[in-house]
Amino acid sequence: MGQIDVSYFEARGFDATGPALIVPKRHGDARGYFCETWNAADWRAAGLAELDWTQDNEARSGKAGTVRGLHFQAPPFAQAKLVRAALGEIYDVAVDIRKGSPSFGKYVGVTLSAARGEQLFVPAGFAHGYQTLSDDVLVSYKCDGTYHPDAEGSVLWSDADIGIGWPLSEVHLSEKDRVAQLLSAQISPFEYRI
Repeated sequence: MGQIDVSYFEARGFDATGPALIVPKRHGDARGYFCETWNAADWRAAGLAELDWTQDNEARSGKAGTVRGLHFQAPPFAQAKLVRAALGEIYDVAVDIRKGSPSFGKYVGVTLSAARGEQLFVPAGFAHGYQTLSDDVLVSYKCDGTYHPDAEGSVLWSDADIGIGWPLSEVHLSEKDRVAQLLSAQISPFEYRI
């Protein structure tokens, strides 16, 4: 027990229903380190939502500046995610898209590094995306639901009303992410619940 440190983002206007920074404890010696990247008992002990993780994903990007997102899946196929950089470093972002939320349209952005091992918990009701900060990045994340292409949605990564401060000016995008809609042009499928 006690193998993770958990921080919420209250200072940025988010409550405990929002994202959380998770830092698993590492046990190291001259050979390197060992850590549990997820453990159900540690999550329960930390008071985090009990989720049925059903899918693990990886995404590899070759160039620094690659942006993936801002993606979400609409209910009833909404997904929570637990994201980490398994190789390299990313700037990871979660945007609150829950109607009625006091933090609607606000974002949390944190640097996740394979060297340090931080993770971002992104609850359902948040659009998620990241920018690679180094070449050759591997992102690994757990989801509490499987992929449903018909439920997929996205918010434009550069939406000025959200105002994400992406660290790198050189950006590499998929066509799908390049033509995503502004948050204000969409009706969110999510409701804020305490």
